[in-house]
Amino acid sequence: MTIRLADAAATEDFGRRLAAHLRPGDVVTLTGTLGAGKTSLARGLLAALGLSGEAPSPSFAIVQPYAPPETAFPVLHVDLYRLDGPEQMEELGLDEALWDSALIVEWPDRAGEGVWPQALALTLAMDPDGGRILTAQVPSGWENRWPI
Repeated sequence: MTIRLADAAATEDFGRRLAAHLRPGDVVTLTGTLGAGKTSLARGLLAALGLSGEAPSPSFAIVQPYAPPETAFPVLHVDLYRLDGPEQMEELGLDEALWDSALIVEWPDRAGEGVWPQALALTLAMDPDGGRILTAQVPSGWENRWPI
C-alpha cells in the first residue's frame, strides 16, 4: 500500500494516526534516506502517545526510551544508523523490551535480515513534488488495524 504525504506536517500527522493503533509488543520499522521523514513520523507518533515537547532523534543514544507517565505505554525509539553490524543488536536488549514496549526502529536494515518478521514495515521516499511517499508492508498482526 502506498500513501502520499504532502509535507512534514502530513508525515507527523500520519504518525499521530498510527499511534492510535500501536500496542505494546508491536514493532514499526522506518526505512528511507536521510531527510525522508522517519524521525518526523516517529515524533508525531510519540506526541499522540502523550509526549510533551519534541522527541530528540536517537541517532547518538541509539535507543531513546519513553515510559508512563511520559507516554501512554513504554515505547523505545531506536535509531540503528550508527550500528557497526548486526552482532551489536544483542547488547541493546530490544527483544526483552517487546514484553511490555513498542519499538519504533529507524534504519532496521542495520539489524540484519529478518530480525522483526512481524513488523509493520514503513518506507519513506522523497516525492519529486516535495512531499513523501510512504509504502507499507502490512504483516498479519496488523491486518485488522490497517489501513489507518
